[in-house]
Amino acid sequence: MTNAPRKPPDPDDARGDAERTAAAKHIADQLEKRGVFLNRRESGAQLVAIMEAVERFELAVESRGGDLMVDEGPHGVTTEPDDPRFVLPRRTRMESVNDYLGRLAEATHALRRRT
Repeated sequence: MTNAPRKPPDPDDARGDAERTAAAKHIADQLEKRGVFLNRRESGAQLVAIMEAVERFELAVESRGGDLMVDEGPHGVTTEPDDPRFVLPRRTRMESVNDYLGRLAEATHALRRRT
C-alpha cells in the first residue's frame, strides 16, 4: 500500500477558518448583548439562525411601534416594558437551539398577527 503525498496546508483555508471564527464570535457577542443565553457550543450556523430570528422579532416589535431600547433594556433585562410581548423571549440554560428558535418564531408570529 502506498501513501499518497500529503498536500501542504492551504493558507486560504486557515484564513477562512479565522474569518469564520471571528464572525461567529461577533454574532455571539451581539446576541449576548441582547440578553440571549449561549452555552458556547452553538455552531456558526446556529448562531446565524438565532441572530436572524432575533432580528425578525425586533422588526416585528418595531412594526408595532415598540422601542427596543425600552422594551429589551441592557442585557435583555427590562423592568417596565411598554408591552410584555415586545420583550425578547429568554433562552433557558437547558433549551436547545431548535426549541428556542421555535419560541422566537411563535413570538414573532404573534406580534405580526396582533391587531
